[in-house]
Amino acid sequence: QEPLVESGGGLVEAGGSLRLSCATSGRTFSSRTIGWFRQAPGKEREFVATITWRSGTTAYADSVKGRFTISRDNAKNTVYLQMNSLKPGDAAVYYCAAHSAGDNSLVNPANYDYWGQGTQVTVSS
Repeated sequence: QEPLVESGGGLVEAGGSLRLSCATSGRTFSSRTIGWFRQAPGKEREFVATITWRSGTTAYADSVKGRFTISRDNAKNTVYLQMNSLKPGDAAVYYCAAHSAGDNSLVNPANYDYWGQGTQVTVSS
């Protein structure tokens, strides 16, 4: 069983919405901060949002604040990314990842040690 599995990507028109899911293998990640990142062709992987598992504290990249919402369902061991008002610039492969714990920066992908396979989001203009 893969530790992190994303789903929910697809093609949407600009202004539309998608909800991504990240299913985790419960016990291993029950105390981990989970992050969403994205990577567009020719660009570096960039931080999108994070949520701590126990308190649910969230953080967002400036580019998605007010449009994206990260949430989690502990009973289902799943983290969600609700994406509204999508723009062509949001198109990318979206990944969820588990933070390696400690006080390392939450926006640096190097501090995440488990990654899902990614799900493609395409936004048509």
